[in-house]
This record gives sequence, structure tokens and C-alpha cells, in this order.
Amino acid sequence: MIQHELIARVREKCRADEGIGAALMYGSFAAGEGDAHSDVEFWLFFDPPRRAALDPERWCRDIAPVNLLLRNEFGTHVALFPGPVRGEFHFATTGDIASVADWPARGAAVERMVVVDRDGLLTPVLRSLPERPRLPAAPDEIADLCGRFANWLVLALHVTARGERLRAQDALSHAARHLLWMARLAEHSTDHWLTPSRAAEAELPARTVEAVDRRSPTDDSPGAYARALWTEGRRHWRTLLARIERPEPAALFAELDALTARHESNGAAGSGR
Repeated sequence: MIQHELIARVREKCRADEGIGAALMYGSFAAGEGDAHSDVEFWLFFDPPRRAALDPERWCRDIAPVNLLLRNEFGTHVALFPGPVRGEFHFATTGDIASVADWPARGAAVERMVVVDRDGLLTPVLRSLPERPRLPAAPDEIADLCGRFANWLVLALHVTARGERLRAQDALSHAARHLLWMARLAEHSTDHWLTPSRAAEAELPARTVEAVDRRSPTDDSPGAYARALWTEGRRHWRTLLARIERPEPAALFAELDALTARHESNGAAGSGR
């Protein structure tokens, strides 16, 4: 895979560049899960003067030809190498190493992550992190997770009724993500918690995957999709409520039953079914 070649070149460049105080690899390849569709992902901690003089595009072009370099909405530089293969690069300074302690988890073994640690500052910070993120465990945390699913679903239903289909789709994508978190918690399948859609087809029940997959409903209206999400979300919500020994919000459940059924029916009528 070209990704292995890119990773080897990044490692070699980091070790040769004395201006890099520390560097780490994260993501799928660090976790041993990378495949031909995976990104290559690095944090690079430069000495401040070296970082100030750095040209990120030139740095990436020393690794391989770059078809496009951009900064995403999180401020990360993304290089689109031939393939196209995505490379994510955080060009930081050694003063930013301490901020790694704020990560929810590291996602891989320290030894697989550390590329360079010239002053020994990065390794202990990584070791202080859990390999897996902390999961909702307290009853209030679990109840809030389920409540967030309902929050996005209710918003989606209201804006659908207003005729804002694009806004409804946006809200439904948030509802779907929270449904996947609920399903992972209910099914004790939390290996990919931070990205709950990752490997969902292999790790979650087929009915959950079908509900979240927009292509599954025979009617692709927002109302039909909301109904599919609610039917499956209610099932996982009840499982989690039983686990934390809390009653279901019966009035809300009844309202969502009626509202999603009505929206599904309206969508079917509008599609000529």
C-alpha cells in the first residue's frame, strides 16, 4: 500500500529533522487497523523558530507529490497525495506537547505512536492517557446520551414539517450518530467509540445498520428516515434504561411514536405511494 511508503518517508524525515522535538502517528495505522482506504495521520512538534519558518506545503512535498494541500475546518493541514490518499498533519510546536494530555484517549499503543521524542517529553504524556476513551457509565451520563438522540430527532421532525429538508437531513445525521453511540453501549460493542460509524456493519446488529443507512427506507423522505431511526433508537434506549434502572419517559415516547408515524405517512403520500 502506498500508505506504508508514505509513513516510512514521514518517519525518516522526522528522524532526520533536528528541528522536530517530537512526533507521533495516530489513527488507523497506529492502531494496526489501516487498510488501502485509510489516511496517514501525524502530529509534528517543531522547535518554535523552526515552526515559524516552516512551509507546510514544501514539507509535505518532500514526502511525496501533493495534488492539493488544504487546511480543514479544525486547522489541520491535509495533503491529498496521489491515489488520492489523505495525509493529516498537525504542524505544532514543542510547547503544544502538554496539550496531548487533554485528548480523550490515545487509540493505540504508545510504542506504535511515538516517531521521535528527542527530549523525552512526549512519551510520558501519551502514557498518561487511556488507550480507549472513557465511556458513559453513570446513570445520568447514559440518560443524557439517550436524551441527545431525542433532541436531534425532535428538531429534525419540526424542521421537516416546516419544509426545511436540508436542515432536517443535517439534524437527522446527528440523531443517527447518537443512535450508533446508544447501540454500541447497549450491545457492549465500544471498540470504536470515538467514531461510532467505523466498522458498524461488522460490530452492530444488522437492524441498527439498516436503520441508520439512508438507502434502507423504501421512502427516502426525512419523515421515513426519522421513523426508522426512532424505531431502532427506542429499542436501544429501553435497553439502556433497564440497565440503569430508570423508567422510560412514557409521554415523550408516545409523542414520538405518533409524530414519526405521521411524518412517515406524509412522506409516503408526497412520494405517490
